[in-house]
Amino acid sequence: MSLTEKRGVKIAAQNRKAYHDYFVEDRYEAGIQLAGTEVKSIRAGTLNLKDSYCTVKNGELWVYSMHISPYEKGNIFNKDPVRPRRLLMHKREIRKLHAMVQRDGYTLVPLSIYFKDARVKVEVGLCKGKKNYDKRDAAAKRDANREMDRTMKERNR
Repeated sequence: MSLTEKRGVKIAAQNRKAYHDYFVEDRYEAGIQLAGTEVKSIRAGTLNLKDSYCTVKNGELWVYSMHISPYEKGNIFNKDPVRPRRLLMHKREIRKLHAMVQRDGYTLVPLSIYFKDARVKVEVGLCKGKKNYDKRDAAAKRDANREMDRTMKERNR
């Protein structure tokens, strides 16, 4: 692997459902503690963030329900696909996030997993839940923008 391939960011998975269900107020980058076969499985793109969430337990940040499929050539070294995994952040950042979640009704949701300088990173979002009318409003705006783009394309022909 050359030096240019090592640098940069390669997105492995995104949690699109999180953008539909939550308002993302703030984003944080965290490392993640993984086994070797899990990293190989992530490189192959076999992970799912759909219903995953993060909590703070005993001063540590954990991610739950993140499904990383077993690596096909991993045999006995494979781990449980949905086991809780520890996220690596500075202690003061974890305390700050914990205080926000306790006080203001926020939740922590993993938004994406990516490779940065050959290390796996997780983008954690500090999110507030959307109500049904917010979701309908966002869908209406999206449809209106799509319709405007269509009419502009028709006119330019």
